[in-house]
Amino acid sequence: MASTSTTTAPAQEDQVACIPNLKLAQHAFLLSRAITSTSSSSLSSPSSSTTDLEATRKALLQAIEEDGQSIFSSSSTRFGVDDSCARTEMAPWLAALTTSPQTSSSTSSTASTSFNSAILPPQPDLLARLQRRNKDHLATLDAQLADAETNLGETEISDALKAKALYLARIGEKDLAVKAHLHALDKTAGKGSKIDLRLAIIRIGFFHGDHNLIQDNIEKTRILVEEGGDWDRRNRLKAYEGLYLLSIRNFKKGGQLLLDTLSTFTATELIDYDDFVALCVLSGALMLERKDLKKKVGAIVLFHHCLDTDRLILQPPQIIEAPEVIALIPTRPTLKDYCESLWRCDYAAFFKALAIVEESHLLPARLLSVHSRYYVREMRIKAYAQLLESYRSVTLASLSNAFGVSQDFIDADLARFISAGRLNCSIDRVNSVVETNRPDAKNARYASVIKKGDLVLNSVQRLSRVIG
Repeated sequence: MASTSTTTAPAQEDQVACIPNLKLAQHAFLLSRAITSTSSSSLSSPSSSTTDLEATRKALLQAIEEDGQSIFSSSSTRFGVDDSCARTEMAPWLAALTTSPQTSSSTSSTASTSFNSAILPPQPDLLARLQRRNKDHLATLDAQLADAETNLGETEISDALKAKALYLARIGEKDLAVKAHLHALDKTAGKGSKIDLRLAIIRIGFFHGDHNLIQDNIEKTRILVEEGGDWDRRNRLKAYEGLYLLSIRNFKKGGQLLLDTLSTFTATELIDYDDFVALCVLSGALMLERKDLKKKVGAIVLFHHCLDTDRLILQPPQIIEAPEVIALIPTRPTLKDYCESLWRCDYAAFFKALAIVEESHLLPARLLSVHSRYYVREMRIKAYAQLLESYRSVTLASLSNAFGVSQDFIDADLARFISAGRLNCSIDRVNSVVETNRPDAKNARYASVIKKGDLVLNSVQRLSRVIG
């Protein structure tokens, strides 16, 4: 999520380097959104929007050449990067950001990082300078590898291969980085080191938006973990897989994995801890039942509300179920209102909070932006179903008052979801009443059997016509 990092993840002995640095990919995504927004609003305030856009571009170029701190250390920015997350000399990634998708698909190995259009103007001098640095550093790494192969042992060879693989990943050279990691994997002994290399490849996939690469290596990493991975790597893989599942719209399974790792999260090389907590809240609001929302998610946001007042107030007992996590929760007033209003059945406040969440947490998120409309739609369906569950019939006027919207909006919105089979109710427009017709479990199974039976009969009839 897009926010200033105010907390740290639980301490861990071996901090994994943020290579590649996913915060830079997120910032490039925000820049692409800003370009689109600026082009659409240039008539209203051309000078201010253009000035902000140029400042953002300059900061990103500085980060590409120097390090991640130059772009993210300011308190006005949305991300924080420490020394372990620094990135330098990113010539391949710069080439992708300054090239149109049509050109980059045939000339760059980092084509998957391309956006709808080039988000940075051509930088021939900077690109040439960074390419020279890349070439010199790779030559040094190759010399170290050759020396290790000639004079040293297997451990030193493995270390040299890993160093080259990490550097290629760090500068944004996707294809060569993946090949280098696989080469290092072949020369590496020990399940732990192999898992670390697979996780590094998954991070490359996240950085460049390659879902096939992510999925393939998650499956291979799972096999390694089952064969002998330690607790930390097993837990880290859950976070990786959960984030990937959210990115492909599997909120149910992905959210469950994220909630499972909430109290033991250590994958700060993948995502900031407070951003991870926000994802847990968002996915939990969608996948959990109301009775579980208070217990598993509400405890997070409610307890933080107490911390925000500089007072340790023990509210309901469920607030202290995970104290090692809750004590680290940062200020999230929007998410607090969002979850509390849904749990309290304050649907007018919930609709307002949902709109704010879409603007502040979904649309600015690189992995969730494409799913924002789906998420908002599903949450509206959940709110409607939650209210209608308590009534056999309710007037449209009452519904419009409950949700704080017009009666025409409620009518059209419910009709769309009813026709799609998402809500078990019907609208009596003559009397302006919504009548629920929820089937019981036996009738629901009966209807399902009839529906599937019709499909089987239709298939048999088509097959008989083909054979005949």
